[in-house]
Amino acid sequence: MSICDEGVGIKHSLGIFAGSRSTVDSPRKSPYAGLMQLHAPPERVPIETDADGVIRVGGTRVTLDTLVAAFDAGATAEEIAQQYDSVTLADVYSVIGYYLRHQSDVRAYLAERQKQAAQSREEDERRFDPKGVRERLLARRR
Repeated sequence: MSICDEGVGIKHSLGIFAGSRSTVDSPRKSPYAGLMQLHAPPERVPIETDADGVIRVGGTRVTLDTLVAAFDAGATAEEIAQQYDSVTLADVYSVIGYYLRHQSDVRAYLAERQKQAAQSREEDERRFDPKGVRERLLARRR
């Protein structure tokens, strides 16, 4: 058996390749027959949408926007987990994996969030004129 065939045998015995073409006819003929099979059930991505439509990570107040921005800025999963200690490292990796697999959807969500933030900011500035705020606050101190 060659190294290549042995690798296929290992993958086949672990149940990783379903219907793969290997020279090993069945896992029973494999030298790894009888090993515990690895069954990895799908895991839920630890993100939830709150009442305001904001996606948060791992049941915390940390937003998907924040985590993606940190990752896009070059932060590692470990650095992100250290910076936002309420999020577990496993959740950071899971969310980054989700982001990498669904970049177009996540980017569309982020673009919509930026658009909503700009609209909110404009509305607030119309309602509460920011001009002269510093002077008004300083005048209240006196």
